[in-house]
Formats: sequence, structure tokens, C-alpha cells
Amino acid sequence: MKIMKYLILSFFILSAFVSFSQTVIIRQDQQIKKMVDEVSSENIEQIVRKLVGFETRHSMSDTISTTRGIGAARNWIKAELERYSKDSGGRLKVEFDTFIQPADGRRITKPMVMKNVLGILPGTDPLDDRVLIISGHYDSRASDVNDSNIFAPGANDDASGTAVAMELARVMSKYSFNCTLIFVAMVAEEQGLYGAANLAKRAKTEKWNLAGMITNDIVGNTLGTETGLKDNNSVRIFSEGVSVLESPEEAARRASTGSENDGQARQFARYVKEIGERYVDQLKVNLIYRRDRYLRGGDHTPFSQQGFAGIRITEMNEDFNRQHQNVRKENGLDYGDLPDFVDYGYTQKITKMNLASLANLALAPREPLNVGIITSSLTNKTVLKWDNPVGEKPLGYYVVMRETTSPVWEKKFFFIGNTASLSYSKDNYYFGVQSVDAEGHESLVVIPRSVR
Repeated sequence: MKIMKYLILSFFILSAFVSFSQTVIIRQDQQIKKMVDEVSSENIEQIVRKLVGFETRHSMSDTISTTRGIGAARNWIKAELERYSKDSGGRLKVEFDTFIQPADGRRITKPMVMKNVLGILPGTDPLDDRVLIISGHYDSRASDVNDSNIFAPGANDDASGTAVAMELARVMSKYSFNCTLIFVAMVAEEQGLYGAANLAKRAKTEKWNLAGMITNDIVGNTLGTETGLKDNNSVRIFSEGVSVLESPEEAARRASTGSENDGQARQFARYVKEIGERYVDQLKVNLIYRRDRYLRGGDHTPFSQQGFAGIRITEMNEDFNRQHQNVRKENGLDYGDLPDFVDYGYTQKITKMNLASLANLALAPREPLNVGIITSSLTNKTVLKWDNPVGEKPLGYYVVMRETTSPVWEKKFFFIGNTASLSYSKDNYYFGVQSVDAEGHESLVVIPRSVR
């Protein structure tokens, strides 16, 4: 009785069920809020300007100089993460993820030693083997993708995303989480997503339980020069619906249940939206039901191709006068990706959104197992059952529900135990189940299978 009273009065405060209205939980975890408040726009700006100061970070540029080129940039990023590691008491493990990229006859003109920069924060729960990756790419380019010498500042694309990952590492490495967080500065995104492809293959080969991967790519612009639109309150999350590794059995099940919008990446994107908006004021997270922008790709793509839940976070209005352009003035317009055009307060918001979502998920119990909708008889009720995560008993579970036309979960029902019966028809609604602990940290949603 005391537990139920605590739940009702403290934090399970839900919005009314209105079509297309996302469920809102009022209470914020004070530790997560403290972390969110530590995110600094000044630090983000300093990182962006420092990276621009290397003049070019083209993946085929100088690796010997200490002041110019990709080599100097990656060494500085590693040194900066090592400084954060000292502040964390050495818990943040910093390393290069080194590989040799063969010539591809297109954008890699000769074999090249390339390096992602990783800051690994191990989880504290020995039973929780989940891994979460947060990245931005630190390489840059100008108009000619193969010009490795020209000034290529890459302030927004993608020093901004790299700054997000680094600022998250700085703040979050001072705290403890159940599962492992990996903060990554990716290389060679502009040359063909090669850094991400290498890390995704490593995750697959080493059998990481990669619960989610986020790339923050182009997250600092708020003004669309073409359209004249200015928007510092909105952001896009791109996510795929159907995995390229879907088996014939999974495809048949998807077709029979209509669950094409409920793949792992879509669930992860919904989670970031819900938790991000819970903690960040004046921010609307827009779910875009595409893996990436029209005919384009990013560092989450190789992870998607390996079957992982990869999503892309990108500003609402891209400015193509800044993106992939030589720095110049033409017909009275400024071109080029310079740091003075980045809105650092906006990038700070995006960083806070990343942090809140990752912290909430990394502190949450693991997902329920063997989640199913019982279909042994025809009924207009929906009966679900599930098992606890191995070696763990969460405080309880949410059964989430939405209309078939809704992009977001609209209602949550709290249950203690491993079954739920709802007076809503599975023909008319989608359902999912997530674990929740006493502080209100929710796991990712698991979509039920039909069981008898």
C-alpha cells in the first residue's frame, strides 16, 4: 500500500489519453537534472573553435603536424578525453580505435591509417551488459570531397556533433551508470562512413549487447538561409522502421501484426523524444520515419546495417550555404562552415537531450523478457505477460499503448507483477512493455509477440 501511494503521489503522473498526445511524466530525477544543468554552451563552443583551428580535419590530411590536419585533431580529442578521465578518477577509459582503410578508387586515394577516438565509461552492474554509443564525426571537408589541403573548418558538420559527444563524456564520466557508455569521435564519415563501419563491425564481432547508437551530425544551425526560417526549439531524429537483417519469419510476423513502425530504432527514437522533452525546456523532438535524410546517410547507417538500433539526430533546418562549401563570399552571401554561424545555445539543448535520454536509460532496469500478447481465445480485451530480466526484479512495469495512427506512445499503465489485462482491443491499438525502477527510470519498450 505504501509503495502504491508513493507511486501515485510522487512520479507516475500521466497525461490524459488524447490521440497523438504523448504521455508526459511530470517528475524529473534530480541526479539527471543535475547532470543536464552541468552541460555548458561555453565548453561546446570552445571545442568547436578548437577543432576549426586545425584548419582541416579531412580524413586524408596531415597526420604528422601537431597543429594542422586530422592527426593533430585526433590527438587533441584524445588528450581532452584523458583530461576528463582524470576528473572522473580514471573511470573513463580513452583509446584509439585504429584501422587501415584500403584505397577505394573514389574518396580514399591510398591506404590510410585511420582512428576513431573512444571514451569508454564501464557500467557498474556486472549483470548489465548493455552498451550505448554516442557519437559525432570529427573529420571535415569543403566543396571538393577529395581536397585534403583546403581550409575545411567543419564547424557545424560536424564539430558540433563531436562537441556533443565530448561534453557528454565530460559530464557523465563523473557519475555511475548500470551499463557501459561509449563516447565516440568518428573518422571518415565524409569519405564513406568508414570509421563507423569499422566500429560497427567490431561491435558485431565482439558481440556487444549494443542497445542503441546515436550519431549527432549537424546539430548547431538554427537559421535556414534558403527558407528564412529560424528554429532553435526543434530537432529531428531519423530512424529506420524495418531492419535490413529481418528474417523471413520476422517479416511474416510483422505483416500479420502491422508492426512496421515498431523496430528497435523506432523504439529508441521514441524513447529519446519522450525523455529529452521531459528534461529540456522549449524543445520539440520531431520523429522522422526515415533512416536518414532523402538519399543520404550518416554514421548510424553502418550500425543499422549490422542490425543495431542506430538513430541520427540533426538540426531542423540545414543551411546548405554552410555545408560542404569552400569558405568564400559570393553574390553578397557568405559560404562555408565557420564557427560564428553555429548557435551554441541550441547545440547545448541537443546535448542536454542526449544526456537525459542516455542517463535515464543507463540507470534503468533491463528490458522485460519473453513479452507476449496472449492469443489463445478471441476477445476484445488485451492480456499480456512477460518475465523479469535475468537476475533482476524491477519495481514494476509499464504497459504502453497508442493508436495505430499515432507516432508516439499515448498512455502508460503501471503494473506490479508479470501480467496485465486491459480493456482495450489489440486490433485497435499497439502495445509494449517496459521495466521501471523506484526512481522512475524506464527501460526501452519491448513489443510483444503473440503467445498461447
